[in-house]
Formats: sequence, C-alpha cells, structure tokens
Amino acid sequence: MLNIGGLTRCTNIDYPGELAAVIFCQGCPWRCAYCHNRHFLPEQADTPIRWEEIISFLEHRRGLLDAVVFSGGEPTMQSSLVAAISDVKGLGFLIGLHTAGAFPEVIEQVLSLTDWVGMDIKAPFEEYERITGIPNSGETARRSAGLVRQSGVRHQFRTTLDPFLQKEWRIETIQQMVAAWGEELVVQRMNYMPVIAA
Repeated sequence: MLNIGGLTRCTNIDYPGELAAVIFCQGCPWRCAYCHNRHFLPEQADTPIRWEEIISFLEHRRGLLDAVVFSGGEPTMQSSLVAAISDVKGLGFLIGLHTAGAFPEVIEQVLSLTDWVGMDIKAPFEEYERITGIPNSGETARRSAGLVRQSGVRHQFRTTLDPFLQKEWRIETIQQMVAAWGEELVVQRMNYMPVIAA
C-alpha cells in the first residue's frame, strides 16, 4: 500500500471546517527550496508507518474524526493512492487531498473519490521550473488545476509567499489568474526565509 512517512492524528486546519487526520505520503518529484516537509521528499521513509496501522487507527476514530487528508510529499506520486482512498472512504470519512498537481493523470482518477482538494500554486506557470527544478512542471500544474476547477469538487488554491514570489509582481500575477477563474487565492505566509534561486 502507501509508503507513509507520518500521521497527524487530529487537526482542525488541514480540512476546512472538519476535524481530520492527515496521512503524509512519502516522496515528491519536485524540489521547492522553501518546502517545510523536506523529510517527506525521499521516496522511502526512515521509519515508515504500515498501512494496517493507519486503518486500525482510523477504525477506532470513526465518529470522532470527520475527515482524512492525504498529504505529503506528493500523494499522487504513489500508485496505490486510489486504493488507499477507497479503503478510507469505505470507513465513512470525508476525503481531503493536498497536492501540487505533479501527476494530473492520478488527480483525474481520484477526484471522484475526493470531497475537498487543497492545491498549491507554486508560481506563475511559466516560471515553475525556477521553483521546482523540473522542466515542464508548470504545464503539468496548469493541467491539474484545470481538472480540479472542472471537477465540481470543493477546493482551494493556495500559495506559499516565499521571497521569489514577492518580486516582479509574481504573487499578484497568481492572484489575478485565480481571480480570473472566479476564485480567491489563499496566501500562506512563511515562518522562515530560505534561500531561493534568483
């Protein structure tokens, strides 16, 4: 099943309006310099959590928690995500997904099982590579954002306000883009100031 690097047992900030557990999936193909979950970037966790432990925990939290959020890392990187979401949904939980949109083909598969999506917008799409270090990542994210917008699933687009985005009207460009979609960008402030490539 999933390669899991961490578990938050109860939070009221990761799924709007609901008490949730958060499953942190291990691995991400992008290398954003400001990432606050860097220990989830490698594909293998130092101390992985078995899926059976997650299911056992959730079975005992039915009626106490409302939702389960799949986060990371990048959860859509894992081939077993659809099966894992199906297992958890079968227990009666709402399903949340945190994603940067790195794998639109997987997002397309899981949207019908998902109740809420929080998608990170890293930069204006044409400048994604400067944040992620990966060619064509902007077009990949653009496609994923389109799938989320068209899905009818409740969602939120958000951006971490790193120093790179505060230059040359980049954050304003993202805000205007999301506003053109008829939505409002949620801006997340950073607690530290990492070095971002110019």
